[in-house]
Amino acid sequence: MKLVQHAEEAKAALVTMWTIRRFEEAVDELFARGLMHGTMHLSIGQEASATGACLAMREDDLITSTHRGHGHCIAKGADLERMMAELLAKETGYCRGRGGSMHIADVSKGNLGANGIVAGGIPIAVGAALAQTMKRSNRVVLSFFGDGAANEGAFHEAVNLAAVWNLPVVFLCENNHYGMSMSTERAFKIEHISERAAGYGIPGVTIDGNDVQAVYDEAAVAIERARSGGGPTLIEAQTYRWKGHSKSDKNLYRSKEEIDDWKSRDPIGRFEASLEDAATLSAEDIEDARSIARDAVRNAIQNATAAPDARPEELTDAVYA
Repeated sequence: MKLVQHAEEAKAALVTMWTIRRFEEAVDELFARGLMHGTMHLSIGQEASATGACLAMREDDLITSTHRGHGHCIAKGADLERMMAELLAKETGYCRGRGGSMHIADVSKGNLGANGIVAGGIPIAVGAALAQTMKRSNRVVLSFFGDGAANEGAFHEAVNLAAVWNLPVVFLCENNHYGMSMSTERAFKIEHISERAAGYGIPGVTIDGNDVQAVYDEAAVAIERARSGGGPTLIEAQTYRWKGHSKSDKNLYRSKEEIDDWKSRDPIGRFEASLEDAATLSAEDIEDARSIARDAVRNAIQNATAAPDARPEELTDAVYA
């Protein structure tokens, strides 16, 4: 599907991208004002990878996410109010306010959860893919992870097992060029992380992760391959996070010029320009998409803020022992 040829789908994708952007901008502000606690990791600048990949999936397909997972969660259809309530430690949050930013899951939407452990979601995705094979289901699992996770042992073990067993899983590496403060130029000898695929005997491809159409196209091919019994694929989506690794990051390891250069490749701005150039959406349509996203986030903040706080005396209710 070429998004510039389908106005309804294009507008929906644009709304998703703007919703991710506005949600994370709001979270950034709420933390700065001391209204949220703990930590958070923003994916501002990376909206195309989550949106394009999830757009290529069926509603009943599954994902695993990362500590930088707000975008994946939103793109897979999460409830914004429950997300915001979770970050605000409210009883109405996805985990009743106990998990915070890094532990949101919504199994009803196929989101098996974010994960505070780097590479922690990759073996979970492989296990979920094995379950689909054993149940003779044709659901596919897509695992989001970052460049830092590609150097963890869990990545190698999980991808190798998925390849050996020909499991219906897609590995999507969001390469934003920094694992915390470590540049990929120092962390990898190879030029492209997708080259790792050859070591497991599976297809690997590197794409422009700031181009929502490119992400959709490659994800669609990989998902169809997995669904039809062709096994795993490794996709490297090259992108960039505008903000620091987390809220405590002073951003001393990269230059303002580098950040500004990547901001000029804003995935949302590029997508809007392509839709206007193709006359798929008018300026009014694009402004409406922005307004829909803005209002949805505002409503989520308002309703989540008014929700009851999580109750500390019930904190241990969900533990086994």
